Amino acid sequence: MAYVAARGGEEAIQNSEGLYRILNGDLTRQNIRAIERHMPYLVDRVMGEGSLYAPELAALALAQTGGDLYEAVLLLRAYRSTQPRLFYALPISSETTMVVRRISAAFKDIPGGQILGPTLDYSHRVLRLEALETDSIQAPKLETKNAAPSSYPKLTDWQREVGLLAGELEPAVQTSREVAALPDITREPPIYPAPRAQRLQALARADTGGILTLGYSNMRGYGGIHPTVNEVRLAYAEVQLEHPITGAVFSAGRVRVSSAEVVTPFSSGKTPPELSLGFAACLGWNETKLIAAAMLDVAMSLQDPHPAHQEEFVLSHTEPVEASGFCIHYKLPHYVTFSSDLDRVRKAQAGGSLELELEAVGV
Repeated sequence: MAYVAARGGEEAIQNSEGLYRILNGDLTRQNIRAIERHMPYLVDRVMGEGSLYAPELAALALAQTGGDLYEAVLLLRAYRSTQPRLFYALPISSETTMVVRRISAAFKDIPGGQILGPTLDYSHRVLRLEALETDSIQAPKLETKNAAPSSYPKLTDWQREVGLLAGELEPAVQTSREVAALPDITREPPIYPAPRAQRLQALARADTGGILTLGYSNMRGYGGIHPTVNEVRLAYAEVQLEHPITGAVFSAGRVRVSSAEVVTPFSSGKTPPELSLGFAACLGWNETKLIAAAMLDVAMSLQDPHPAHQEEFVLSHTEPVEASGFCIHYKLPHYVTFSSDLDRVRKAQAGGSLELELEAVGV
């Protein structure tokens, strides 16, 4: 049997892309606006993994790729790489964000109270089939009786006051100059063990499915962490910049942000024992990913052979663009390497040893 390269050239490639576009339909501003409006959590995921807060561009990437998340993230990151970095925003403090959801599984009553916010956690998982037979199902109108507080205290502050948590491990970053001095994972590849800033950045833009997989493996007992969700927040945060001439602080707009904290007892090995804290935050609202990421933040600080406890394993294998790119590259021509494989197989079939041949090339 002969193995030959497929031929077609530029015309075949153009027709292939053209067929893809035909199957996906026209790329219209209306469709892009519809994705941005009606799929906000999907848009948030693309923005978070793409490291660029731009809802319109994320919706465009989804429309252009037919909803292929990995391609959409790649498009957004590629666009991001072409844009100049003009300013560094001031650090966002969770106490100053406009919180729309704040829950804790650790305590029933927490300072400031539990805020359910927008969620389907308590809804029946039933398809609304009537939507297929009507023009639209109107969203309900809610009545607000009491104004929400402008800010909510951090649960960890109270836990530190009563001695359940240790003090801050690192000094808090306060200014844009200090932010600019932090290692930047988009410009500097991580060197393990990674600085905490790089670890949190990698978790923030990691693949949601990958983080959930490794986090779930830890939850099921393949690791040593079974934490409690201390606090989950969904919020809007002001992007504050310093004027380059006057130094005055001004707002450039609001972005959706989310964060999660988990605690686990006695894993720190300290005496007296205290809770260990895991943290994760990202652009957009993606609380399932962040709960798993915060768990992995704790797990990666432990000594354990389980993959979810190894920083290099977790951060390298949850990088969506590199992982998908490596997988997709197998679709490209491998005629030379495969021909070499076939030569070794035929040689072994003719009387040699396939095991020795494979061992010789390190397989």
